Amino acid sequence: MSFHDIKDALFSILSTLEIIDIFDIAFLAYIIYLLLKLIRETRAGQLVKGILLLVGGYFVCKFLKLKIMAYILEQALSVGLVSMIVLFQPELRRALEKFGRTQFGIRFLGIGQASDELTSKWENAIEAICDSCVELSASFTGALIVCERQVRLGEQIETGTIMNATPSKEVFGNIFYPKTPLHDGAVIMRDGIILAAACFLPKPQNDAIINKKLGSRHRAAIGMSENSDAVIIVVSEETGQISVAMNGVLTRDYTREKLRSLLHREIIEEKQDISIPGKIQRSSRSKRRKNDK
Repeated sequence: MSFHDIKDALFSILSTLEIIDIFDIAFLAYIIYLLLKLIRETRAGQLVKGILLLVGGYFVCKFLKLKIMAYILEQALSVGLVSMIVLFQPELRRALEKFGRTQFGIRFLGIGQASDELTSKWENAIEAICDSCVELSASFTGALIVCERQVRLGEQIETGTIMNATPSKEVFGNIFYPKTPLHDGAVIMRDGIILAAACFLPKPQNDAIINKKLGSRHRAAIGMSENSDAVIIVVSEETGQISVAMNGVLTRDYTREKLRSLLHREIIEEKQDISIPGKIQRSSRSKRRKNDK
């Protein structure tokens, strides 16, 4: 096929395109981009690379007329998609959950609207959390506090004791005092209220690669942050160090002000961004960027 034939074929295709076709192609490209972005952040990305190599090998074998190799690769490709779904079901589930809790997913479903009352509750709760963590840190008392956001933690709440208590440093102190029945486990907070205590959290995905110096509370915090969008605060009973786990990452050495700033940004400002439309929301975010500078 000559260059002129290719040019004529391309011109013929372009001349038949309509506005709806352009929209269709753009939408498909965007969907593919989102899928690649989600897969890249999971172990399934390695499997996709392997499948792409098999596809490339298959076409090379077909071009070279290697019939046996082409047949073997064709059979391997036929089970590739099923293998990805079966082997990486947990990663795909987390990827879909992550998409569901994006700004688009939240607005599309019409959930997560913030209110002045809820904001006030969280502001009081954050002050109580910060005061409590500082006191627990000073006395080397271990603590594990989970602040629920968009992803509901019903499975973990069912493993604990329902409290529905207003947060305060006295309440947290009583819960995490070593000799009390509720100290061994996590406190889960919803809408600025202590919903449950003594809750069990999931283990991290790759427990073996986590620093061996980290205790069970820190591991549970990482595991919970991998399975949800919650903000998890940990106080070490060995060092008194305050740490925070989000999105599978544990950051350490938090002071009261640093912890308060993070909780306010991740919980209150996020809820306000969800409820504020278009132009006002962008102004809020630009203001936040200026404050961070």
